[in-house]
Amino acid sequence: MKLHALTALALSASLVACAKRPDAIVPVDIPMAAYTNLRCAELAQELIKERNNLAALSKQQNQAATGDAVGVFLLGVPASSTFGGDKEGQVAVSKGKVNAIESAAKSKGCK
Repeated sequence: MKLHALTALALSASLVACAKRPDAIVPVDIPMAAYTNLRCAELAQELIKERNNLAALSKQQNQAATGDAVGVFLLGVPASSTFGGDKEGQVAVSKGKVNAIESAAKSKGCK
């Protein structure tokens, strides 16, 4: 009976450590003031660059989440998170940058 309890505890602990899907990650609050010194054209370029970065990070995060789900199912261990595949912090920062750049552009009346 103790073995079942330990197995259940280990499994629930490993599920907590699984990588989140990118759409479930909350953006970091980055002040738009970090971007208000840029002109509209520069903001547009920065926004494209950061959206591309976010897309690449989101793809890696999705792969980590899928890898964790498979790892937990097959091995009982979230393999991607265990071996550094989780990009949650980077996705959160990138989302925050996109929001800040969009806010700065809007405040300047950029199109």
